[in-house]
Amino acid sequence: MRRAIAARMSEAKRSIPHFRLVADIHIDTLLAQRKAFIEQRPDQALSLNDLLIKACAQALIDVPDINVQWAEKEIHRFHSADIAIVTAVPGGLTTPILRAADLKSVWQIATEVKELAARAQRNALRMDEIVGGSFSISNLGMYAVDEFDAIINPPQCAILAIGQGKPRCIAGGDLRVAVATVMRVTLSVDHRAIDGVAGAKFLSALKARIETPSDLESTRSSDATSG
Repeated sequence: MRRAIAARMSEAKRSIPHFRLVADIHIDTLLAQRKAFIEQRPDQALSLNDLLIKACAQALIDVPDINVQWAEKEIHRFHSADIAIVTAVPGGLTTPILRAADLKSVWQIATEVKELAARAQRNALRMDEIVGGSFSISNLGMYAVDEFDAIINPPQCAILAIGQGKPRCIAGGDLRVAVATVMRVTLSVDHRAIDGVAGAKFLSALKARIETPSDLESTRSSDATSG
């Protein structure tokens, strides 16, 4: 596994012209939304990461130029958000893919992510569950990491690295200082397929989805399919 990871990441680092964009996102409203969701279904687990996956899926639909794969002679565009979730397993990493995350509720996402992670630990994922995907998320916030850069997983063209949410002093419009919970995210992008403006628009859309999560439970029509 380490040899495979080393070969793939070394090739990605050499061949993909990475550039990175960083944004700070306030997550107090999202944390409150999570609490409200859990109160609705106290018997079902729902992590902050589940909500971030949903918000990311919505942002990918908002800015479809990020939801792509590079294929040397062409760019493959996806109609749904097939998100690969970087998952630690004994001896290395794997990337189970949550298909059509934009079409799923946060509860469906929570259930499927948990099932994928459990089977990943048993080395029981099918090939179609780890190959492909239109975007990746790597979250190290639960390990008290403030921020980090992630390497793109080809043929995908972008990966989002998520740091921990921390209380910070924020200057308001009236110059009064307030405390907010802020999470730093870093978007690594393949410049062959995606330009800076598109990356910036995606982070702006993600920030809006997270900071105003009132429609986080909404889903798109199921007539949209990936590919």
